[in-house]
Amino acid sequence: MDPIRPTKVIPILPVNNPRLVTGSEDWVPMDQAQGKVYSRAVGGVFARLRWVMVWVTQLVFYGVPWLQWNGRQAVLFDLADGRFFIFGLVLHPQDLIYLAALMVIAALTLFFFTAVAGRLWCGYACPQTVYTEVFLWLERVTEGDRLARIRLDGARWSAEKLARKGAKQFLWISVSLITGFTFVGYFTPIHDFLTALFMLALSPWEWFWVLFYGFATYGNAGYLREQICKQMCPYARIQGALTDMDSMVIAYDTARGEARGSRSRSADLTTFGLGDCIDCTLCVQVCPTGIDIRNGLQNECIACAACIDVCDEVMLKMGYPKGLIRYSSGKGMTDKLTVPQMVKRVWRPRVWFYGVLLLVAGSLFVGGLSTRKVFAVDVIKDRGTMSRELGNGDIENIYLLKVMNATESSQTYRVSAHGLPGLKLETQSELGVAATDIGSLTVRLTLDAAAAEPYRGKANSIRFRIETTQQEQLLVVEEKSTFVIPR
Repeated sequence: MDPIRPTKVIPILPVNNPRLVTGSEDWVPMDQAQGKVYSRAVGGVFARLRWVMVWVTQLVFYGVPWLQWNGRQAVLFDLADGRFFIFGLVLHPQDLIYLAALMVIAALTLFFFTAVAGRLWCGYACPQTVYTEVFLWLERVTEGDRLARIRLDGARWSAEKLARKGAKQFLWISVSLITGFTFVGYFTPIHDFLTALFMLALSPWEWFWVLFYGFATYGNAGYLREQICKQMCPYARIQGALTDMDSMVIAYDTARGEARGSRSRSADLTTFGLGDCIDCTLCVQVCPTGIDIRNGLQNECIACAACIDVCDEVMLKMGYPKGLIRYSSGKGMTDKLTVPQMVKRVWRPRVWFYGVLLLVAGSLFVGGLSTRKVFAVDVIKDRGTMSRELGNGDIENIYLLKVMNATESSQTYRVSAHGLPGLKLETQSELGVAATDIGSLTVRLTLDAAAAEPYRGKANSIRFRIETTQQEQLLVVEEKSTFVIPR
């Protein structure tokens, strides 16, 4: 028996990194739950900009369902009748390609702006950020700012604590239910929906979606908050593939800020060997995700710029230049680039690539909508009876024509068939369709026995011609089909 050979063992040694110490303030193991984040209120340029976006997005979300257009709801996704109204645009299920194109354009827009300036969407317009900002404001109104909320949560239950917590919950639930109601109002005419709500006559599905969307708003913005951004949102994971060293992101100027340390306003930094950072930790306290930007850009950073606002306030109070934390690029920080130099480097190949794709997709979308016909036709052949021979020897095929009227007025359509000599339309040749509706017409085509003889045993190409007159203009749509003649 061969002697047992010793196995080579690779020792596992601890890394000498102070950030990887369990007791470190800025590091939490993955298997350890992070405490609740109590973010502090902050003012400043970027805080005002975030609130502008809150007002704009919520005025649009809550206001658009109430707008009227030609006697109907301006924006309505009527799933029951299979119609989608977007102001003057009327779409049917066959037009969903346009909604898919909008999704592609939205994705390309996100890629473009992320490559240019990081997670601007997350910091200013993402619904999670917007509603978290609203819920935080309501929390501050009822419970106070950061320290007051910490003390309140740590205090025993009392009448005051119950009143403050109850008021917060009432406001949160009210906003959540209004949000759920508005969401359903995009799919059900909101005026009728409001009447049905007061009469408690909503359908089970309407109740479900109001409560489901309201509960999602309540849970995500009230409790999950930063966990959505840190653990659930895939965008935080893919941003690394969309940004590079020339993307404008929020950055801490390490060379200027280190070494950190508290000091008086009149202290000489060179004497104490300190940088501009006074280690006040306010940048951590205002962060809605609870990270320390001084440790570098992290996946959890949503680019809300709250740390920039509060740091600039501290720098002004200390008499130091603003911008210790600022929008910059990795290259700008390492190479000490000026703002014009960084802006010039922003326009690099990947940004041009995303920009060209966005321009092409947008042009195709606009071109498709501008050339879209005001009515469309689907020809459905009767699959139960492909064709049949009548008693006199004539051949008959049956079709179902569905005509989609994309205009806001009723239209009359004239139907004719062409492609085979002697082809006859045996049913009515006109179809009236109400505004934005879909009309159906059963069509019987016949071909006499003598004319059908040369085509027996074949599926012969034919075309349906559907025409209408709108504003003294003749509009025509032709759709291909087949006329089957048995052997």
